[in-house]
Amino acid sequence: MISNFSKMQILKKVDKTFGGFITNILPANFKAQTYKGYKKILIVRPGGIGDAILLLPAIKALRGKFHDHEIVVLCEKRNCGVFSLSPDVDRVYLYDNPKEFISCISGRYDIVIDTEQWHRLSAVAAYFTGAHRKIGFFTNERKRLFTETVKYSHNDYEAISFLNLFSAVFDNQSLEFDVDEPFIHLDETFVEDTKKIILRDLDNFVVVFPGASVIQRRWGGWRFGTLAKRLVDRGVNVVILGSDQDTRDSHTIKELCPEAVNLTTKTTLKQSAAILKNSRLLIGADSALMHLAYGLGTKTVSLFGSGIEKKWAPKGKDHYTINKHLKCSPCTTFGYTPECPHKVKCLDSITIAEVEFLAMKVMES
Repeated sequence: MISNFSKMQILKKVDKTFGGFITNILPANFKAQTYKGYKKILIVRPGGIGDAILLLPAIKALRGKFHDHEIVVLCEKRNCGVFSLSPDVDRVYLYDNPKEFISCISGRYDIVIDTEQWHRLSAVAAYFTGAHRKIGFFTNERKRLFTETVKYSHNDYEAISFLNLFSAVFDNQSLEFDVDEPFIHLDETFVEDTKKIILRDLDNFVVVFPGASVIQRRWGGWRFGTLAKRLVDRGVNVVILGSDQDTRDSHTIKELCPEAVNLTTKTTLKQSAAILKNSRLLIGADSALMHLAYGLGTKTVSLFGSGIEKKWAPKGKDHYTINKHLKCSPCTTFGYTPECPHKVKCLDSITIAEVEFLAMKVMES
């Protein structure tokens, strides 16, 4: 059986090899087709969990304008759980499930919004829906397949980039984003039940998340473990969250800090969200859980190096980043991070002491 990660890698290779050719041979879309009145909107969102989370404010804005439309999302298995956190999404199809993919693009839509920033196959999928309006980012030859395009900037926070994209539906009216306002809201009973059942009524705790989608963003289990032990010695409880890719680092953290509660691989995305909602702070790298904490209104201390801080770091008064701003960073562009010739100095230069100091400062604020 092919894993989700392998499917993602295959799709990226196919896109890189054939995406440009396919988009160039298809007839370009220069104007919207005749409006049919299907009252359905499709949002295409392949990719990671973080992008999906930062898309939620734009979906909320869309629902505010189209009360009587069905809002459908075409996403991947790895990020589909995010859309269960939104009351504004009516139906989800899986991009990496052939049967669901075909069923989705065979639907009839008034508007299709492709939120992918660079890869081309999602634009091809949007094209073949035959929707009245097809909207996407103006980043490469993919622009030929849309009836309307929006410029993309690496200097804009990603939630704002998505809002700018959706503004095409609003006659290019600017859509506001309050950086201090949570945009993910969980049922309070679920949050309390999670605290009782999974956390066993644990209070005064921070969440440590050692994971990241690429190795150049991982600070390391030893550092997180030493930090966790220092926090425990200061009277702060520590909870470890992570996926199966984080088990080695989580095990190291637990060895160095036996008092920590290790929930790695033991929670769903929604349960992780409830745990974050109960916590005082999330400490981690540029990662999906960082975006989830921000959306929930939980304070964050984030470690940045290869990623673009302006685009991805949480905004607002309760969110802080540590970034050494080396000459070689950021080096990630459109989700691609090159091999590092400097042994990831951008993260290795961040000391345990400065993360500890900032974490305590944030919790006391």
